[in-house]
Amino acid sequence: MVRQASVTIPIHRPKIQEKLFFLLSGVIVSIPLTSFIYAFPDLVLSLIPKTLAATLVTVLLAPLIEEFSKAYPLFYRHAETERSIFTLGFLVGMGFGIVEMVEYVVFQQVPILLRLPGVFFHASTTSIVAFGIAKKRPGSFYLTAVALHLSNNLLATFWPLYLLGGPAIIGLTYFLCWFLYQKTKERMIPL
Repeated sequence: MVRQASVTIPIHRPKIQEKLFFLLSGVIVSIPLTSFIYAFPDLVLSLIPKTLAATLVTVLLAPLIEEFSKAYPLFYRHAETERSIFTLGFLVGMGFGIVEMVEYVVFQQVPILLRLPGVFFHASTTSIVAFGIAKKRPGSFYLTAVALHLSNNLLATFWPLYLLGGPAIIGLTYFLCWFLYQKTKERMIPL
């Protein structure tokens, strides 16, 4: 008869340095990964009219690519709690959102106040995916984040419609992020 020893793994609570690492991974990992992945559909979409290609990239591909790219750094985790993986997801999304905001403000001269909600939108959608990772259901929460992102981008493509529905989509995303945060616990994610 073989007796197995039990091993206790301490709960990991990220310190400020690790939180900063995840904020920066939204910049260092997610932005380049997104740019790299965008290169492939741009090649294919070059075969169709430019306005249709731009709409397809903005509305359909951007949500799929960006939500995956933002969640990618979260797969580096060990002995995380539900709450800590959620928080790290928020930080990755915030890093991504800050760079995207700077790109819009600097290169397209979009007013900063119009782009500021996007920073927290990206943080919120990445947190939604992180919640799915914590609950061992990343696919359904990834698709939820993609649907919210797709809805927001679709409305933004048709600017007058955005004024009617955009704030509702952003508000719903913020609310869902807060609601899911309330459902997280300082309990270790099961392996």
